[in-house]
Amino acid sequence: MSEFEPKIVAFVCNWCTYAGADLTGTSRIKYASNVKIVRFPCTGRIDFMLLLKAFAEGADGIIVSGCHPNDCHYTSGNFHARRRWVIFRGLLNFMGIDVNRIQFSWVSAAEGAKWADVVNGTVTAVRELGPYTQYRKAADYLAQQDQSIIDGQEAMIIK
Repeated sequence: MSEFEPKIVAFVCNWCTYAGADLTGTSRIKYASNVKIVRFPCTGRIDFMLLLKAFAEGADGIIVSGCHPNDCHYTSGNFHARRRWVIFRGLLNFMGIDVNRIQFSWVSAAEGAKWADVVNGTVTAVRELGPYTQYRKAADYLAQQDQSIIDGQEAMIIK
């Protein structure tokens, strides 16, 4: 049996981490290729419901990365993201989602090697945790409930 390859989604800042990831590629630094990058203007603009949606769509792990504190292109966006992360961790614990599946980091545009380390470290950690299936079960259950509500409404309209 082949080794489990996790699906990782990275939500990154356009000005720092995305540029750092670009530097990683142009410097030909090798890192895991199973990370899909979603670029945002700033990590402060990331709605953490998107992270839950990523899990529902099949992600096994997530990276959120932006500018270092006091280096934000928009002055304080990374501070907003950090405050949200503290609250979101509590929500994840309440929902039973292992917080080790999400990596929150700061990577500047000049830190291509650090981006490679963050990606490789996250992939290794998520690989050890195994595939994430609990959230998919909940998403399937909710989809079935939505369908039964729709079916019930159609039955009421037909009568």
